Amino acid sequence: MSSRAEARRRQHIPWLLWPFVLIWRLVVGIVVLVGRFVAVLLGLVLMVVGVLLSLTIVGAIVGIPLGLFGLLLVIRGLS
Repeated sequence: MSSRAEARRRQHIPWLLWPFVLIWRLVVGIVVLVGRFVAVLLGLVLMVVGVLLSLTIVGAIVGIPLGLFGLLLVIRGLS
């Protein structure tokens, strides 16, 4: 069996199940968007805390990696 026929077979959803499929896709989409928003928000908070910790010499040991981790979270949340 070709891969196209297998993909079509997997995508076939009985018409009685369409309302459940649509609700499930809506819930998944909302969870993905909320997860990205939380990642961006948490990344911004970690960047601010990292910058504030970096103002002291001793805190820079923790602050710089914390700020970089926050930056990576923001980049991941926006992409």
